[in-house]
Amino acid sequence: MIHQIRHSMKYVASKNQKAFMADLKPVYKAFTREAAETALDELEDRWGAQYPIVIKSWRNKWKSLPVYFKYLADMSRVIYTTNAIEAIHRQFRKLTKTKGVLPYENSLLKLLFVGVQNASKKWIMPIHNWSLTLSQLACDIF
Repeated sequence: MIHQIRHSMKYVASKNQKAFMADLKPVYKAFTREAAETALDELEDRWGAQYPIVIKSWRNKWKSLPVYFKYLADMSRVIYTTNAIEAIHRQFRKLTKTKGVLPYENSLLKLLFVGVQNASKKWIMPIHNWSLTLSQLACDIF
């Protein structure tokens, strides 16, 4: 969701960004898919003529974005951004960028495993309402 928002803001003039974000907020902060679709329709009514590429981008990606709305608000906050994923990818790039060739096939896997183990020691911020989030994810699996 955050990537879609950032992508959208690249096409909005700086003088309109505050107002556009205020109108976009009900789309990604909605509690249900239906409320989000209504807010997206309102966004299109207000900004569609001025920024058709932004609205088209939201419409084209709408099939995958609403998965976000099937979760409770606490869960949505956890999956709203991909910071955790980006942090681990940054750690992987840091580990591998100086390596030209690795001697064995499993060398990369071992390197990444040790890197994750070392990085996880720095992960001290607890995720808000993690137990609720975990139980909701478990319900989706079973």
